[in-house]
Amino acid sequence: MAVCIAVIAKENYPLYIRSTPTENELKFHYMVHTSLDVVDEKISAMGKALVDQRELYLGLLYPTEDYKVYGYVTNSKVKFVMVVDSSNTALRDNEIRSMFRKLHNSYTDVMCNPFYNPGDRIQSRWALLPVSASSPGPLITW
Repeated sequence: MAVCIAVIAKENYPLYIRSTPTENELKFHYMVHTSLDVVDEKISAMGKALVDQRELYLGLLYPTEDYKVYGYVTNSKVKFVMVVDSSNTALRDNEIRSMFRKLHNSYTDVMCNPFYNPGDRIQSRWALLPVSASSPGPLITW
């Protein structure tokens, strides 16, 4: 299960960060911000190949004792970071990709909203739903 999801703008400021449980919120914010260095390294290492291959999934950015941090970048250089509990060993790489695709689709829906100003923080009316790759529902409700 994802314990933190972040959408980071091209200029590296957060558009949306939601974590559960909320008592460790500062810890997750720190993990997301430290992962941005790894994201930038992976993007620069891929260089032009990123555009040619259209591989948006960056994979595992770094593991910690309790969590694993995964990354994804859009064509417009918006970054998605997901922190997953390490105790969940049943979660495979293709399921993480699926969760990022759902998150990307939700982000695209927000960008298509005529009342949203690009660059503003994304406000959610609902709390983060439990994330499961097998669940048919949306990753988050905007």
